[in-house]
Amino acid sequence: MARDDPEIENFISDSLLLDEEKGEIITSLRELVLGAFPQSEEKIKYGGLVFIVDNRLFCGVFPRKDHVSMEFDNGALMSDPHGLLEGGGKHRRHLKLSRLEDIEDKKAGYYLRQSFLD
Repeated sequence: MARDDPEIENFISDSLLLDEEKGEIITSLRELVLGAFPQSEEKIKYGGLVFIVDNRLFCGVFPRKDHVSMEFDNGALMSDPHGLLEGGGKHRRHLKLSRLEDIEDKKAGYYLRQSFLD
């Protein structure tokens, strides 16, 4: 996953230094997204790491005070049989991840795979 963008590498390094567990969550989510969508372009935007395909920002990972938020641009259209997506806006939904285990426990991969719904 060597993309060699200094801004992204600094964001990851700073995240790990400030809060190791949040940094590990961010790193793991990045690997999950790039594994599922290797064509993704990454950018630091809005205080987090966003993923873009065909000029569409479909997913973002944002450190918050007590958790890491994994946000989906079309989350309101996504199937949520587990009731894990949060948010009440018109389009976006997010997962709150406080522990590394939450990535699996809150089925981040399941929701990520739906992130290309139109």
